[in-house]
Amino acid sequence: MFGTLESKPLPLIAVSSTPANPEVRARVRADAENRPGVYRMWGPGDELLYVGKSVRVRSRLLSYFRAPKGEKPGELIRETAHIDWDYVPDEFGALVREMRLIQRHRPKYNVQHKRKRAYAFVKITREPAPRVVPAGRVTDDGSTYYGPFPRVGRVAHTIRDIAHVLGLRDCPGSTPVIFDDQLDIFAGRAPLERSPACLRADLGTCLAPCCGRPTSRAYDERVRHARRFLEGRGAAPLTILQEKMREAAARHDFEYAALVRDRLERLRIFQQELTAFRGRVDALTFVYRVPGHAGNDRVHLIRGGRLRDTLPHPKTRDARRRVAARIDAVFGAFEPGPGGLSPHEAAEILLVARWFRLKPDELKRTRAPEDWLAAKRPA
Repeated sequence: MFGTLESKPLPLIAVSSTPANPEVRARVRADAENRPGVYRMWGPGDELLYVGKSVRVRSRLLSYFRAPKGEKPGELIRETAHIDWDYVPDEFGALVREMRLIQRHRPKYNVQHKRKRAYAFVKITREPAPRVVPAGRVTDDGSTYYGPFPRVGRVAHTIRDIAHVLGLRDCPGSTPVIFDDQLDIFAGRAPLERSPACLRADLGTCLAPCCGRPTSRAYDERVRHARRFLEGRGAAPLTILQEKMREAAARHDFEYAALVRDRLERLRIFQQELTAFRGRVDALTFVYRVPGHAGNDRVHLIRGGRLRDTLPHPKTRDARRRVAARIDAVFGAFEPGPGGLSPHEAAEILLVARWFRLKPDELKRTRAPEDWLAAKRPA
């Protein structure tokens, strides 16, 4: 399968070979080596068709020329005009490089055959009146993403609670919005002349920017509360619900109070899961030494689930000093704290987390930055 963690040569099958450029195959046979690396397959017009990685580049590339007719690898190699590759000393480094190239270039075959993950994200859209909505994947659309969360259906329900508690709209992005402080721009238009687009405005669960009820500042303040809640730095939705529950109990509306209590509990659990996720991401912070091809061992600096730098494993005093300085810089740099994920950051965190989940023994090769420095920093 394209884009999977394991990349193995295709099996030998007794069928006719796929027609392909014999010059491409001849170059692979003559120049490629069985070393870890990343390869790129290009179409006739220099269109990047596919990015892959393998621990044995030569064997992997030659396997495409044995692909049966009608299968995806066969279709790919028939479109390929030329192939190039880079050697990477270890599989982990090749895996991250492959992912970054796919994220940057979005090759046709990688996108079409990308493996689907059962994860959900919370998305705050980039719009005049932002929405808080569930998302199945992270894209380069200018939005801010939080997650990932494994319980896809539950996330959608919880995000609806957040939107209703804070009064944020959940209508389609194409819905026109206008704020109260914009109305004086349009002569003869007043808030009462505009009708809300849905019942939520009358039910009090939406500030209704569709009909000019809130000011832009008031709406932005509610969006800020949503961001702080998702970042684990604020509890405005919980505070609002607690007050609603007290008011309902005071007027003896115990049925409504129970509904508010259940919503409050869902949001509390959701925020706890956010905190737990960040704890797991923060735990992916260490110096990771891996053996490389032909003794070219590497030191990967991983902070918060993302690969921040890769260096040759130091073998001399001066080299240890350089690596120590880089570790100080990477792990000592200020980070602003929990916040939204960019698309590339989210993808890399998932990739790194999956690597260590499928290969738990690799954690034995890791060391806390301070432990590495205590043992390796030159006096």
